[in-house]
Amino acid sequence: MSLINQTSRSKASLKPSSRRAETSRVYAHPLPIIFPEPTYKFLGLSLTRPLNPHCTALFDPLTRSAWVSSSGDATLLWQRGFFGKGDLSRSEPSWLARQINARKMKGKALTSEEITAKRRAERKQFKLDRAKAIAAAAAEAETAFNEQGRVIAPGIAPDGTRIIPSAATWKPTSAPVPSEKSPLDVAPDEEEDMEPIQDLEHLQLSLQEAFFLVWALDCLTILHPRTLVHLVFTQNVSFTLAEIWNTFQNAHIPSLVPQPNAPSPLRFDNPFLVSYVAYHHYRSLGWVVKSGIKFCVDYLLYKRGPVFQHAEFAIVVIPVYEDPEDQANSPFKLQNAEPFTWSWLSTINRVNSQVQKTLVLSYITIPAESRVSPKVLSSPACFVHYSVREVVLRRFIPARMRD
Repeated sequence: MSLINQTSRSKASLKPSSRRAETSRVYAHPLPIIFPEPTYKFLGLSLTRPLNPHCTALFDPLTRSAWVSSSGDATLLWQRGFFGKGDLSRSEPSWLARQINARKMKGKALTSEEITAKRRAERKQFKLDRAKAIAAAAAEAETAFNEQGRVIAPGIAPDGTRIIPSAATWKPTSAPVPSEKSPLDVAPDEEEDMEPIQDLEHLQLSLQEAFFLVWALDCLTILHPRTLVHLVFTQNVSFTLAEIWNTFQNAHIPSLVPQPNAPSPLRFDNPFLVSYVAYHHYRSLGWVVKSGIKFCVDYLLYKRGPVFQHAEFAIVVIPVYEDPEDQANSPFKLQNAEPFTWSWLSTINRVNSQVQKTLVLSYITIPAESRVSPKVLSSPACFVHYSVREVVLRRFIPARMRD
């Protein structure tokens, strides 16, 4: 049984306070690197050696991502920094745990995705029940007025109680039918007859996450894809840092097939470089950075992680050219590089305001080629020439901001 499944089973049997303590214990480390307690001291100085795991991922040029197939590496990267996303899950790679729960636990030990699906189904049922109650109350009031000439308050019973349900008092009317046979009473021979479930899920890392783990933390090894056009690599041949640097930049050029040894176009406005500058900036400040495509933004910032609270800030990356000539001669069409309309900005701001997120415009200044030589793009040392500025936007709602 995987560690994710064990964690989900233990969470289901704990009280809320104990569940929070268990969650804090499982996700205690913000990064894959762990700094243990000092083992010994020398001349008053505490000497310790950080524990740096080395995970393995496979580069996929079609999806512009790196795949972590090992369940142990996927669990480690998720629990220590919330890196990546399960390709068969909404976020946490819990596909195998859900399959085991469906087979053995009959839904008694729910994963985070199953709990979310259950709550969404209950909210949908509540809205349907409330709509039916409102329609029935309106029909009753109309009948009383037409037949008896009385005006009654819709939704109020003669004894003064409310007929229309509220979110605080409503309860699901249909409960799941309990199984006649407890899943814990399964005979050993029946368990042996069950075919083991093959874990088909992998952790999908974006190029920004993969490069951060490789370059900034040195805890990830990226392997060559098994087959590329005109090139066939043997298994377990890893990229060097220089090959990763060139390949990740070439991945954003549709006309080129990513080649490990091919030099990348020396341009400061490469989409990978611009997006990574923003990602590294917020990761280095202690934020957990996740994709924000669900809310029409580039990134979401979490204080501790998705299992603790919702994202507080939504980031829109806006590239700004230091030299307008570089933009005119650029082969890239960067998103949000052109002046945006107020209707677009109002739409994005409204979407994120409704989900209690603060919209942040992150301006990434792209250095001018006339000022900085393109030769510095041969290594990640070029990041020092970029700058990041933030502008926070809040949607003004007159009915809610009078106080």
